[in-house]
Amino acid sequence: MNAAGTFLTSALALCLASALAGVVTPRRARPLVTGVTMACAGAAGASAGVAALAGQTWTAWLPGVLPLAGARLALDPLAGTFVAVTGAVAVCAAIYGIGYTRHGLDGRVAQATPPLFLAAMLLVPVAASVGTLLAAWELMAITSLLLVLAEHARRAAVGEAALWYAVMTHLGFVAILAGLAAFAAGAGGDSFVRLRAAEPSPALSGVVFLATLVGFASKAGIVPLHVWLARAHPEAPSQVSAMMSAAMVNMGVYGIVRVGMDLLHGGPAWWWLLVLAIGALSALFGVLQATVASDLKRLLGYSTTENMGLVLIGVGAAGFLAACGNPVLAGLALAAALLHVVNHSAFKTLLFLSAGSVLRATGTRDLDALGGLRGRMPYTTALFAVGALAASALPPGNGFVSEWLLLQSLIHSLPSSGVTGAVTMPAAVGVIALTAGLGVATFVKAFGVGFLARPRTREAGRAAESPPVMLGGMALAAACCAGLALAPTAVLPALSRTVATLLPGSGAVGGEVTLRLTSTAGTMSPLLLAAALVIAVVGALGTVRTLARRRARRPARLWDCGAGPMSPRMEYTATSFAQPLQRVFDNVLAPESDLDVTPAKESAYIVESVQFRARVHDRVERRLYDPVLAAAASIGRRATRLADGSVHRYLAYGFYALTGMLIVLAVVW
Repeated sequence: MNAAGTFLTSALALCLASALAGVVTPRRARPLVTGVTMACAGAAGASAGVAALAGQTWTAWLPGVLPLAGARLALDPLAGTFVAVTGAVAVCAAIYGIGYTRHGLDGRVAQATPPLFLAAMLLVPVAASVGTLLAAWELMAITSLLLVLAEHARRAAVGEAALWYAVMTHLGFVAILAGLAAFAAGAGGDSFVRLRAAEPSPALSGVVFLATLVGFASKAGIVPLHVWLARAHPEAPSQVSAMMSAAMVNMGVYGIVRVGMDLLHGGPAWWWLLVLAIGALSALFGVLQATVASDLKRLLGYSTTENMGLVLIGVGAAGFLAACGNPVLAGLALAAALLHVVNHSAFKTLLFLSAGSVLRATGTRDLDALGGLRGRMPYTTALFAVGALAASALPPGNGFVSEWLLLQSLIHSLPSSGVTGAVTMPAAVGVIALTAGLGVATFVKAFGVGFLARPRTREAGRAAESPPVMLGGMALAAACCAGLALAPTAVLPALSRTVATLLPGSGAVGGEVTLRLTSTAGTMSPLLLAAALVIAVVGALGTVRTLARRRARRPARLWDCGAGPMSPRMEYTATSFAQPLQRVFDNVLAPESDLDVTPAKESAYIVESVQFRARVHDRVERRLYDPVLAAAASIGRRATRLADGSVHRYLAYGFYALTGMLIVLAVVW
């Protein structure tokens, strides 16, 4: 067994040991023991992924683990990319969770489930057969559902979010099951080796791709299958939200790439135009919803939909360009998409962990009720700022590198992508540019309203900094963001190996990507070195100045233009900050507002109070899901008449069902 296999098996064994420790360890020591063991498991998983990216492959067949064909595992560069990302996210979340879970989340189920969740996410990319993939996928769904329900006794919204998540994830599972089962039936076996060697008809290939696309897109939170994401991620514990948003949703992208580019060998151009279209729709819809959201974790959830949409734009462009006979640019687009998966996982882990620190300190996720956290939570403020800079896709944040590379691949594809590409690629460039601008506004709102100015509530005014162990998990995620921003070319050669396995015609893609990126954003880039030097000098001077003036500081009243002392009611809120953008996109967002004016008892002309409420609902949910749910509820109410307690009627149901089944069997045979 090589290093990749050793690290992977060690990671899975440590996950089981951590889950066992969560059951048998005493309550007081349980978070520490399970957290440390799970962090070691994540580190081993990340090492396995890095070894696979370095060129080491590993396969295994375990005949007694699953019925029929057993379990088949294979660690190749594509699987290694997602295994490495998942392991790194788990390390940060596990360290952070040691401190976070000491406050009511130290029960046996809450402690034993996260390691099993990590094991499932490590198994999904390395599954080498349909049966193994489906088993690991279902384990991932069940464990994540249990984690979403961890705080159901505290808030009623948790149960509703878990119900949405359970229904959507299992509908997606059914779609994946149907598509892969049809594929395996046509190939004569369920191993990926057999599927790659199969030559399905174009009709069967299209059915398999569309069915699996629906299932995997649901897990990735792609519109219109995203409705569970903005509900489940805010209600889950914060370290679980980080694992779901920075690792689990990546499995949807992995599934699309594995089935479409690997098992089905690319397919026609219209497959990937469809992927590009739903990616663009998701990016725009997600960032618009994030722009107007006032719930901090809900904002981050919609940001995940946006970034997964950007990733699918890259994947769709890669598949389309490969179908058009341009493998080099296809490889560049796919490398950009995979790099954005890595970057998004880094900054989204940091942002969700920082949001959890805010929630722990203040008891609220409402940005309109926060403010003034800079002085009370300085380290959390600085770490959230790093994540917000990265998520805004501004230099020198790591999100800028992958989005810039994605733009380069789309722009350079115009001369060689034909008429269809000449129409779709500029539109995709416009979508990325618009989402980047709205993303900046979103995180300026989140950081400025949530952390700056004065506290708007008593809870925000009494906030205290998080424990060092929680800050350590956030700092590790911030270090990953900084490393990816300053040295992206350390990651790209490894991703180039992944691209080369999926697009054999892009043999020079590794050098192409490294050359294009190094010219403006590489390790020795003058731009990044100058930016890093300026940041370091300014930071050092600011620190020295702050320390020198600390004793000389004294409170002073600011000039208030004669209007009296400023109050928190005079500050911008998240709702008011987003109001101009909401008006611009009024027809898309369809906001609702209520104005209640209460007159005084003495006279109707004297106003006693005025209440204004503004809400922006998820329009896709309102237009698509609400009518379906209303129809299902109506059918359910009418169906109660069938169960009236009559034994004769129940016997008749059984007779008719049996007769119908016999008729069908007689016709078929």
